[in-house]
Amino acid sequence: MAERAYDVVVIGAGPVGENAAARAVGGGLTAALVDHERFGGECSYWACVPSKALLRPGNLLAALRRMPGIDHDGRLDPAAVFARRDAFTHGGDDSAQVEWARSAGIAPVRGHARITGEREVTVDGAVLRARQAVIVCTGSVVKRPPVAGLAELPGELVWTSREATSESTVPARLAVLGGGVVGTEMAQAWARLGAEVHLFMTGSRPLPAYPAFAGDAVADGLRGDGVRLYPDTAVERVSEVDESGARAVRLAHGGREVDADRLLIATGRRPATAELGLDVVGLTPGAPLPVDDSGRVSGVDGGWLCAAGDVTGRAPLTHQGKYAARIVGDVVAATARGDSVNSSPWSAHTATADHHAVPQVVFTDPEVASVGLRESAGPGQRAVELDIAVAGSALHADGYAGRLRAIVDTRRDVLLGVTLVGPDTAELLHSATIAIVGEVPLHRLWHAVPAFPTISEVWLRLLEEYGL
Repeated sequence: MAERAYDVVVIGAGPVGENAAARAVGGGLTAALVDHERFGGECSYWACVPSKALLRPGNLLAALRRMPGIDHDGRLDPAAVFARRDAFTHGGDDSAQVEWARSAGIAPVRGHARITGEREVTVDGAVLRARQAVIVCTGSVVKRPPVAGLAELPGELVWTSREATSESTVPARLAVLGGGVVGTEMAQAWARLGAEVHLFMTGSRPLPAYPAFAGDAVADGLRGDGVRLYPDTAVERVSEVDESGARAVRLAHGGREVDADRLLIATGRRPATAELGLDVVGLTPGAPLPVDDSGRVSGVDGGWLCAAGDVTGRAPLTHQGKYAARIVGDVVAATARGDSVNSSPWSAHTATADHHAVPQVVFTDPEVASVGLRESAGPGQRAVELDIAVAGSALHADGYAGRLRAIVDTRRDVLLGVTLVGPDTAELLHSATIAIVGEVPLHRLWHAVPAFPTISEVWLRLLEEYGL
Protein backbone atom coordinates (compact mmCIF):
# COMPACT_ATOMS: atom_id res chain seq x y z
CA MET A 1 0.00 0.00 0.00
CA ALA A 2 1.39 3.39 -1.06
CA GLU A 3 1.98 5.91 1.72
CA ARG A 4 2.76 9.62 1.53
CA ALA A 5 3.17 12.26 4.22
CA TYR A 6 2.22 15.93 4.20
CA ASP A 7 1.92 18.53 6.91
CA VAL A 8 -1.77 18.99 6.07
CA VAL A 9 -4.30 16.81 4.26
CA VAL A 10 -7.39 18.69 3.09
CA ILE A 11 -10.44 16.62 2.13
CA GLY A 12 -12.66 18.45 -0.34
CA ALA A 13 -11.30 20.52 -3.23
CA GLY A 14 -14.02 23.13 -3.55
CA PRO A 15 -13.40 26.83 -2.86
CA VAL A 16 -13.27 26.13 0.89
CA GLY A 17 -10.71 23.35 0.63
CA GLU A 18 -8.65 25.32 -1.87
CA ASN A 19 -8.44 28.25 0.54
CA ALA A 20 -7.54 26.07 3.51
CA ALA A 21 -4.75 24.35 1.56
CA ALA A 22 -3.45 27.61 0.10
CA ARG A 23 -3.26 29.31 3.51
CA ALA A 24 -1.46 26.31 5.00
CA VAL A 25 1.08 26.31 2.15
CA GLY A 26 1.41 30.09 2.45
CA GLY A 27 2.28 29.52 6.10
CA GLY A 28 5.18 27.28 5.18
CA LEU A 29 3.53 23.83 5.26
CA THR A 30 3.07 21.11 2.68
CA ALA A 31 -0.48 20.15 1.74
CA ALA A 32 -2.43 17.55 -0.20
CA LEU A 33 -5.88 18.41 -1.55
CA VAL A 34 -8.19 15.44 -2.08
CA ASP A 35 -11.47 15.15 -4.01
CA HIS A 36 -13.33 12.33 -5.76
CA GLU A 37 -15.20 14.70 -8.07
CA ARG A 38 -14.23 18.00 -9.69
CA PHE A 39 -11.59 20.30 -8.28
CA GLY A 40 -13.39 23.59 -7.82
CA GLY A 41 -16.30 21.88 -6.10
CA GLU A 42 -20.05 22.31 -5.96
CA CYS A 43 -19.99 26.11 -6.13
CA SER A 44 -17.98 26.25 -9.34
CA TYR A 45 -19.86 23.62 -11.33
CA TRP A 46 -23.33 23.03 -9.84
CA ALA A 47 -24.26 25.90 -7.53
CA CYS A 48 -23.24 29.56 -7.14
CA VAL A 49 -21.55 30.13 -10.48
CA PRO A 50 -23.89 28.34 -12.92
CA SER A 51 -27.05 29.37 -11.08
CA LYS A 52 -26.11 33.05 -11.29
CA ALA A 53 -25.16 32.61 -14.94
CA LEU A 54 -28.68 31.27 -15.55
CA LEU A 55 -30.34 34.07 -13.59
CA ARG A 56 -28.42 37.09 -14.87
CA PRO A 57 -29.81 37.26 -18.45
CA GLY A 58 -33.40 37.11 -17.20
CA ASN A 59 -32.72 39.79 -14.59
CA LEU A 60 -31.20 42.05 -17.24
CA LEU A 61 -34.16 41.54 -19.57
CA ALA A 62 -36.57 42.33 -16.74
CA ALA A 63 -34.59 45.50 -15.98
CA LEU A 64 -34.89 46.59 -19.61
CA ARG A 65 -38.63 46.08 -19.48
CA ARG A 66 -38.83 48.43 -16.50
CA MET A 67 -37.23 51.20 -18.53
CA PRO A 68 -39.16 53.26 -21.10
CA GLY A 69 -37.54 54.17 -24.40
CA ILE A 70 -36.15 50.66 -25.00
CA ASP A 71 -37.56 48.02 -27.34
CA HIS A 72 -39.15 45.49 -24.99
CA ASP A 73 -39.77 42.72 -27.52
CA GLY A 74 -36.58 40.85 -26.74
CA ARG A 75 -36.67 37.28 -25.42
CA LEU A 76 -34.09 35.01 -23.90
CA ASP A 77 -32.29 32.60 -26.18
CA PRO A 78 -31.93 29.48 -23.98
CA ALA A 79 -29.11 28.04 -26.10
CA ALA A 80 -27.08 31.23 -25.71
CA VAL A 81 -27.80 31.34 -21.96
CA PHE A 82 -26.63 27.74 -21.57
CA ALA A 83 -23.52 28.38 -23.65
CA ARG A 84 -22.52 31.33 -21.48
CA ARG A 85 -23.11 29.26 -18.33
CA ASP A 86 -20.96 26.45 -19.73
CA ALA A 87 -18.18 28.93 -20.44
CA PHE A 88 -18.08 29.79 -16.75
CA THR A 89 -18.07 26.11 -15.70
CA HIS A 90 -15.61 25.11 -18.45
CA GLY A 91 -18.05 22.41 -19.51
CA GLY A 92 -17.20 20.52 -16.34
CA ASP A 93 -13.47 20.39 -17.11
CA ASP A 94 -11.52 20.94 -13.88
CA SER A 95 -8.02 20.73 -15.37
CA ALA A 96 -7.42 24.45 -14.80
CA GLN A 97 -8.27 24.05 -11.10
CA VAL A 98 -5.93 21.08 -10.79
CA GLU A 99 -3.15 23.04 -12.46
CA TRP A 100 -3.82 25.99 -10.12
CA ALA A 101 -3.35 23.68 -7.13
CA ARG A 102 -0.02 22.45 -8.46
CA SER A 103 1.15 26.00 -9.23
CA ALA A 104 0.25 27.00 -5.66
CA GLY A 105 2.44 24.23 -4.25
CA ILE A 106 -0.52 22.00 -3.34
CA ALA A 107 -0.51 18.29 -4.24
CA PRO A 108 -3.84 17.36 -5.91
CA VAL A 109 -5.06 13.83 -5.14
CA ARG A 110 -8.13 12.42 -6.84
CA GLY A 111 -10.14 9.73 -5.08
CA HIS A 112 -12.52 8.91 -2.23
CA ALA A 113 -11.03 9.88 1.13
CA ARG A 114 -11.78 8.26 4.49
CA ILE A 115 -10.29 9.00 7.87
CA THR A 116 -8.79 5.68 8.98
CA GLY A 117 -6.85 6.70 12.06
CA GLU A 118 -5.21 9.56 13.91
CA ARG A 119 -3.85 11.98 11.30
CA GLU A 120 -4.42 9.27 8.69
CA VAL A 121 -6.49 9.51 5.51
CA THR A 122 -6.88 6.63 3.08
CA VAL A 123 -7.65 7.49 -0.55
CA ASP A 124 -8.63 4.47 -2.63
CA GLY A 125 -6.01 2.33 -0.91
CA ALA A 126 -3.25 4.94 -0.63
CA VAL A 127 -2.46 6.25 2.84
CA LEU A 128 -1.87 9.96 3.36
CA ARG A 129 -0.38 10.87 6.73
CA ALA A 130 -0.85 14.37 8.08
CA ARG A 131 1.98 15.53 10.31
CA GLN A 132 -0.05 18.50 11.57
CA ALA A 133 -3.75 18.36 10.66
CA VAL A 134 -6.53 16.92 8.57
CA ILE A 135 -8.98 19.61 7.42
CA VAL A 136 -12.42 18.46 6.26
CA CYS A 137 -14.07 20.72 3.66
CA THR A 138 -16.49 18.30 1.98
CA GLY A 139 -19.45 20.67 1.84
CA SER A 140 -23.02 19.48 1.80
CA VAL A 141 -25.38 17.26 -0.17
CA VAL A 142 -29.06 17.42 -1.04
CA LYS A 143 -31.53 16.49 1.69
CA ARG A 144 -34.47 14.61 0.19
CA PRO A 145 -37.92 15.04 1.75
CA PRO A 146 -39.92 12.03 2.99
CA VAL A 147 -42.47 12.18 0.17
CA ALA A 148 -44.18 8.91 -0.71
CA GLY A 149 -43.08 7.58 -4.08
CA LEU A 150 -40.04 9.82 -4.46
CA ALA A 151 -37.54 6.99 -4.08
CA GLU A 152 -39.28 5.03 -6.85
CA LEU A 153 -39.20 7.80 -9.47
CA PRO A 154 -36.76 7.24 -12.35
CA GLY A 155 -33.66 9.38 -11.96
CA GLU A 156 -34.17 11.18 -15.27
CA LEU A 157 -37.41 12.69 -13.95
CA VAL A 158 -35.88 14.11 -10.76
CA TRP A 159 -33.62 17.13 -10.56
CA THR A 160 -31.54 18.30 -7.65
CA SER A 161 -29.72 21.62 -7.68
CA ARG A 162 -27.05 19.93 -9.82
CA GLU A 163 -29.40 19.12 -12.67
CA ALA A 164 -31.21 22.45 -12.29
CA THR A 165 -27.96 24.34 -12.89
CA SER A 166 -26.44 22.09 -15.56
CA GLU A 167 -29.36 20.97 -17.75
CA SER A 168 -29.42 22.34 -21.30
CA THR A 169 -32.99 21.52 -22.31
CA VAL A 170 -35.95 23.55 -21.06
CA PRO A 171 -38.71 21.26 -19.76
CA ALA A 172 -42.24 22.21 -20.73
CA ARG A 173 -43.33 21.85 -17.08
CA LEU A 174 -41.17 21.99 -13.97
CA ALA A 175 -42.40 21.30 -10.44
CA VAL A 176 -40.25 22.61 -7.58
CA LEU A 177 -40.42 21.32 -4.01
CA GLY A 178 -39.15 23.98 -1.60
CA GLY A 179 -39.48 27.74 -1.36
CA GLY A 180 -36.01 28.52 -0.04
CA VAL A 181 -33.09 30.08 -1.87
CA VAL A 182 -32.51 27.28 -4.39
CA GLY A 183 -36.22 26.76 -5.03
CA THR A 184 -37.02 30.42 -5.67
CA GLU A 185 -33.91 31.16 -7.74
CA MET A 186 -34.34 28.13 -9.98
CA ALA A 187 -38.11 28.56 -10.29
CA GLN A 188 -37.56 32.08 -11.65
CA ALA A 189 -34.62 31.14 -13.86
CA TRP A 190 -36.44 28.30 -15.59
CA ALA A 191 -39.72 30.22 -15.86
CA ARG A 192 -37.86 32.98 -17.71
CA LEU A 193 -36.27 30.36 -19.96
CA GLY A 194 -39.73 29.20 -20.98
CA ALA A 195 -40.84 26.48 -18.57
CA GLU A 196 -44.24 26.35 -16.89
CA VAL A 197 -43.16 26.30 -13.24
CA HIS A 198 -45.11 25.10 -10.19
CA LEU A 199 -43.52 26.01 -6.83
CA PHE A 200 -44.71 24.07 -3.77
CA MET A 201 -44.02 25.55 -0.33
CA THR A 202 -44.95 24.22 3.11
CA GLY A 203 -44.96 27.80 4.44
CA SER A 204 -47.17 30.73 3.58
CA ARG A 205 -44.55 32.52 1.45
CA PRO A 206 -41.14 31.97 -0.14
CA LEU A 207 -37.92 32.47 1.85
CA PRO A 208 -39.30 31.64 5.30
CA ALA A 209 -35.96 32.46 6.96
CA TYR A 210 -36.31 36.10 5.88
CA PRO A 211 -38.66 38.87 7.00
CA ALA A 212 -42.19 38.61 5.61
CA PHE A 213 -41.77 41.64 3.36
CA ALA A 214 -38.89 39.90 1.59
CA GLY A 215 -40.84 36.72 0.94
CA ASP A 216 -43.88 38.69 -0.23
CA ALA A 217 -41.79 40.72 -2.67
CA VAL A 218 -40.20 37.60 -4.13
CA ALA A 219 -43.61 35.93 -4.38
CA ASP A 220 -44.85 38.90 -6.40
CA GLY A 221 -41.79 38.68 -8.63
CA LEU A 222 -42.31 34.98 -9.22
CA ARG A 223 -45.98 35.44 -10.05
CA GLY A 224 -45.01 38.19 -12.47
CA ASP A 225 -42.93 35.63 -14.34
CA GLY A 226 -45.81 33.17 -14.48
CA VAL A 227 -44.67 30.88 -11.66
CA ARG A 228 -47.64 29.17 -10.02
CA LEU A 229 -47.24 29.26 -6.25
CA TYR A 230 -48.70 26.67 -3.86
CA PRO A 231 -48.28 28.10 -0.34
CA ASP A 232 -49.01 26.04 2.78
CA THR A 233 -48.97 22.94 0.62
CA ALA A 234 -47.48 19.56 1.47
CA VAL A 235 -47.00 17.22 -1.47
CA GLU A 236 -48.21 13.86 -0.19
CA ARG A 237 -47.18 11.57 -3.02
CA VAL A 238 -45.34 11.63 -6.33
CA SER A 239 -45.60 9.01 -9.04
CA GLU A 240 -44.58 8.38 -12.62
CA VAL A 241 -47.27 8.71 -15.27
CA ASP A 242 -47.29 7.94 -18.97
CA GLU A 243 -48.46 10.76 -21.20
CA SER A 244 -48.75 9.37 -24.73
CA GLY A 245 -45.50 7.49 -24.37
CA ALA A 246 -43.65 10.28 -22.55
CA ARG A 247 -42.70 9.99 -18.88
CA ALA A 248 -43.93 12.62 -16.46
CA VAL A 249 -44.29 13.15 -12.70
CA ARG A 250 -47.62 13.49 -10.93
CA LEU A 251 -47.71 15.35 -7.62
CA ALA A 252 -50.67 14.72 -5.32
CA HIS A 253 -51.58 17.36 -2.72
CA GLY A 254 -54.77 17.97 -0.81
CA GLY A 255 -56.93 15.93 -3.15
CA ARG A 256 -55.53 17.64 -6.24
CA GLU A 257 -52.87 16.67 -8.76
CA VAL A 258 -50.26 18.50 -10.84
CA ASP A 259 -48.26 16.90 -13.65
CA ALA A 260 -44.75 17.98 -14.59
CA ASP A 261 -41.99 16.83 -16.90
CA ARG A 262 -39.33 17.29 -14.25
CA LEU A 263 -39.37 17.51 -10.44
CA LEU A 264 -36.75 19.68 -8.70
CA ILE A 265 -35.98 18.76 -5.09
CA ALA A 266 -34.99 21.98 -3.30
CA THR A 267 -35.81 21.14 0.32
CA GLY A 268 -32.46 21.80 1.91
CA ARG A 269 -28.99 20.31 2.30
CA ARG A 270 -27.06 18.40 4.97
CA PRO A 271 -23.35 18.17 5.76
CA ALA A 272 -21.49 15.68 3.57
CA THR A 273 -19.93 13.59 6.34
CA ALA A 274 -21.58 10.18 5.90
CA GLU A 275 -18.70 8.57 3.98
CA LEU A 276 -15.73 10.06 5.81
CA GLY A 277 -15.19 7.35 8.43
CA LEU A 278 -15.88 9.69 11.33
CA ASP A 279 -16.77 6.78 13.61
CA VAL A 280 -13.05 5.99 13.73
CA VAL A 281 -12.50 9.16 15.78
CA GLY A 282 -15.69 8.87 17.82
CA LEU A 283 -17.86 11.21 15.74
CA THR A 284 -21.24 10.55 14.14
CA PRO A 285 -21.22 9.95 10.38
CA GLY A 286 -23.71 12.18 8.59
CA ALA A 287 -23.76 14.80 11.35
CA PRO A 288 -22.21 18.28 11.20
CA LEU A 289 -18.65 18.57 12.48
CA PRO A 290 -18.75 20.75 15.61
CA VAL A 291 -15.91 23.27 15.49
CA ASP A 292 -14.66 26.12 17.61
CA ASP A 293 -13.99 29.53 16.11
CA SER A 294 -10.51 28.46 14.99
CA GLY A 295 -11.91 25.52 13.02
CA ARG A 296 -10.78 22.72 15.30
CA VAL A 297 -13.27 19.87 15.66
CA SER A 298 -14.51 19.38 19.21
CA GLY A 299 -14.10 16.03 20.92
CA VAL A 300 -11.04 14.81 19.00
CA ASP A 301 -7.93 14.40 21.14
CA GLY A 302 -4.83 16.24 20.01
CA GLY A 303 -6.67 18.94 18.06
CA TRP A 304 -5.50 17.53 14.72
CA LEU A 305 -8.92 17.30 13.06
CA CYS A 306 -10.29 20.57 11.66
CA ALA A 307 -13.15 21.57 9.38
CA ALA A 308 -14.56 24.55 7.51
CA GLY A 309 -17.58 25.36 5.37
CA ASP A 310 -20.97 23.68 4.98
CA VAL A 311 -19.68 20.53 6.66
CA THR A 312 -19.69 22.34 10.01
CA GLY A 313 -23.33 23.45 9.75
CA ARG A 314 -22.40 26.96 10.91
CA ALA A 315 -22.95 29.27 7.94
CA PRO A 316 -23.53 27.20 4.78
CA LEU A 317 -22.40 29.80 2.26
CA THR A 318 -19.36 29.69 -0.01
CA HIS A 319 -17.99 33.06 1.11
CA GLN A 320 -18.33 32.17 4.80
CA GLY A 321 -16.69 28.80 4.17
CA LYS A 322 -13.75 30.49 2.46
CA TYR A 323 -13.48 32.91 5.38
CA ALA A 324 -13.40 30.02 7.86
CA ALA A 325 -10.92 28.13 5.67
CA ARG A 326 -8.47 31.01 5.63
CA ILE A 327 -8.64 31.13 9.41
CA VAL A 328 -8.15 27.41 9.97
CA GLY A 329 -5.28 27.29 7.47
CA ASP A 330 -3.56 30.12 9.31
CA VAL A 331 -4.19 28.53 12.70
CA VAL A 332 -2.71 25.18 11.63
CA ALA A 333 0.34 26.91 10.15
CA ALA A 334 0.84 29.09 13.23
CA THR A 335 0.58 26.06 15.52
CA ALA A 336 3.10 24.14 13.43
CA ARG A 337 5.57 27.03 13.67
CA GLY A 338 5.06 27.26 17.42
CA ASP A 339 3.48 30.71 17.16
CA SER A 340 0.75 31.71 19.57
CA VAL A 341 -2.86 31.51 18.37
CA ASN A 342 -4.95 34.59 19.10
CA SER A 343 -8.41 33.44 20.19
CA SER A 344 -9.80 36.90 20.91
CA PRO A 345 -12.83 38.09 18.88
CA TRP A 346 -12.11 39.63 15.47
CA SER A 347 -8.53 38.35 15.46
CA ALA A 348 -6.92 36.68 12.43
CA HIS A 349 -7.42 33.30 14.11
CA THR A 350 -11.09 33.57 15.11
CA ALA A 351 -14.16 33.26 12.89
CA THR A 352 -16.12 35.92 14.76
CA ALA A 353 -18.20 36.99 11.75
CA ASP A 354 -20.01 33.63 11.80
CA HIS A 355 -21.85 34.85 14.88
CA HIS A 356 -22.50 38.50 13.99
CA ALA A 357 -22.21 39.39 10.32
CA VAL A 358 -23.07 36.65 7.83
CA PRO A 359 -24.05 38.21 4.46
CA GLN A 360 -26.27 36.43 1.95
CA VAL A 361 -27.89 37.37 -1.34
CA VAL A 362 -30.86 35.70 -3.00
CA PHE A 363 -30.42 36.50 -6.68
CA THR A 364 -34.07 36.54 -7.58
CA ASP A 365 -35.80 39.54 -9.12
CA PRO A 366 -36.23 41.43 -6.84
CA GLU A 367 -33.00 40.62 -5.06
CA VAL A 368 -32.92 39.95 -1.33
CA ALA A 369 -29.73 40.85 0.54
CA SER A 370 -29.13 40.55 4.25
CA VAL A 371 -26.37 40.59 6.84
CA GLY A 372 -26.53 40.06 10.59
CA LEU A 373 -29.86 40.02 12.42
CA ARG A 374 -33.04 39.99 10.35
CA GLU A 375 -35.43 40.42 13.28
CA SER A 376 -35.23 42.35 16.54
CA ALA A 377 -34.10 39.94 19.26
CA GLY A 378 -35.34 41.77 22.36
CA PRO A 379 -34.79 44.77 24.66
CA GLY A 380 -32.23 47.30 23.56
CA GLN A 381 -32.88 46.61 19.90
CA ARG A 382 -35.02 48.52 17.45
CA ALA A 383 -36.18 47.62 13.96
CA VAL A 384 -36.25 50.53 11.54
CA GLU A 385 -38.05 49.99 8.23
CA LEU A 386 -38.57 52.17 5.20
CA ASP A 387 -39.23 51.94 1.49
CA ILE A 388 -36.30 52.41 -0.85
CA ALA A 389 -37.67 55.55 -2.46
CA VAL A 390 -34.90 57.99 -3.34
CA ALA A 391 -33.86 59.83 -6.48
CA GLY A 392 -31.35 57.11 -7.26
CA SER A 393 -33.93 54.31 -7.19
CA ALA A 394 -36.46 56.33 -9.21
CA LEU A 395 -33.85 56.89 -11.92
CA HIS A 396 -32.67 53.27 -11.71
CA ALA A 397 -36.04 51.90 -12.86
CA ASP A 398 -39.57 53.13 -13.42
CA GLY A 399 -41.80 51.89 -10.63
CA TYR A 400 -38.80 50.82 -8.54
CA ALA A 401 -40.08 48.94 -5.49
CA GLY A 402 -37.77 48.10 -2.60
CA ARG A 403 -37.61 48.03 1.17
CA LEU A 404 -34.97 48.12 3.89
CA ARG A 405 -35.04 46.91 7.47
CA ALA A 406 -32.25 47.71 9.91
CA ILE A 407 -31.85 46.26 13.40
CA VAL A 408 -30.15 48.79 15.69
CA ASP A 409 -28.54 48.30 19.09
CA THR A 410 -30.08 51.37 20.73
CA ARG A 411 -27.67 51.28 23.68
CA ARG A 412 -24.64 51.71 21.48
CA ASP A 413 -26.34 53.14 18.35
CA VAL A 414 -24.72 50.60 16.03
CA LEU A 415 -26.20 48.37 13.37
CA LEU A 416 -26.76 44.69 14.17
CA GLY A 417 -28.41 43.68 10.92
CA VAL A 418 -29.71 44.93 7.59
CA THR A 419 -32.13 43.34 5.11
CA LEU A 420 -32.66 44.90 1.70
CA VAL A 421 -35.17 43.93 -0.98
CA GLY A 422 -35.33 45.38 -4.47
CA PRO A 423 -33.62 45.36 -7.86
CA ASP A 424 -29.82 45.43 -7.52
CA THR A 425 -29.83 45.81 -3.74
CA ALA A 426 -27.04 43.22 -3.49
CA GLU A 427 -24.60 46.00 -4.35
CA LEU A 428 -25.55 47.78 -1.11
CA LEU A 429 -24.82 44.77 1.06
CA HIS A 430 -21.09 45.14 1.60
CA SER A 431 -21.46 48.66 2.95
CA ALA A 432 -23.92 47.26 5.51
CA THR A 433 -21.50 44.44 6.33
CA ILE A 434 -18.65 46.90 6.92
CA ALA A 435 -20.84 49.03 9.19
CA ILE A 436 -21.80 45.98 11.28
CA VAL A 437 -18.33 44.43 11.49
CA GLY A 438 -16.76 47.81 12.21
CA GLU A 439 -19.48 48.67 14.76
CA VAL A 440 -19.64 52.13 13.23
CA PRO A 441 -21.79 54.43 15.41
CA LEU A 442 -24.79 55.80 13.56
CA HIS A 443 -23.75 59.37 14.29
CA ARG A 444 -20.51 58.57 12.44
CA LEU A 445 -22.39 56.98 9.53
CA TRP A 446 -24.14 60.33 9.18
CA HIS A 447 -20.83 61.61 7.79
CA ALA A 448 -20.61 58.83 5.18
CA VAL A 449 -22.27 60.93 2.48
CA PRO A 450 -24.01 58.84 -0.23
CA ALA A 451 -23.40 59.88 -3.82
CA PHE A 452 -26.30 61.47 -5.66
CA PRO A 453 -28.24 60.07 -7.46
CA THR A 454 -27.67 56.47 -6.36
CA ILE A 455 -29.74 53.91 -4.48
CA SER A 456 -27.21 54.34 -1.67
CA GLU A 457 -29.10 57.49 -0.70
CA VAL A 458 -31.34 55.14 1.26
CA TRP A 459 -28.64 55.14 3.98
CA LEU A 460 -29.35 58.82 4.61
CA ARG A 461 -33.11 58.16 4.72
CA LEU A 462 -32.47 55.33 7.21
CA LEU A 463 -30.55 57.60 9.57
CA GLU A 464 -33.26 60.23 9.32
CA GLU A 465 -35.92 57.62 10.08
CA TYR A 466 -33.93 56.55 13.12
CA GLY A 467 -33.94 60.16 14.33
CA LEU A 468 -30.54 61.61 13.48
